Amino acid sequence: MLLLADEQESMIDKYLEKGEMFVMFNAVNEAVCSAVVTDEGCDICELKNLAVTPQYQRRGYGKRMINYLCNHYADKFRYMTVGTGDSVKTVSFYESCGFSYSHSIPDFFTHSYDHLIIEEGKILKDMLYFKKALFSISPDIEMQK
Repeated sequence: MLLLADEQESMIDKYLEKGEMFVMFNAVNEAVCSAVVTDEGCDICELKNLAVTPQYQRRGYGKRMINYLCNHYADKFRYMTVGTGDSVKTVSFYESCGFSYSHSIPDFFTHSYDHLIIEEGKILKDMLYFKKALFSISPDIEMQK
């Protein structure tokens, strides 16, 4: 499933060993979503991989996984980052999850992968980073409007 989000196995190998992997199952015990998060130091964790099985995409599983991860890591980290290509679909997804643009790494995809990465008909070149502040909300504190 991780290859759905990152096409090159050697790239996955670089972060899988130092990260924590999460898998979400549906009601009939099928794996529908997976994620890998790493500790990047300085109060930052990074979502390195988020994949939803094709037949379950656009049903909210990715967003639910991100919400779970943000809650899970809120007591351990101050920020979560995620790097992605310049794809309208992917960028708008992370923005809808509360991430905002942080910075970019020029030529990341062209220098780091052994083949061209193409998304939405576009060759990916730069890695765009997005950042989200994590907040721990105690379940016994009632939110007020």
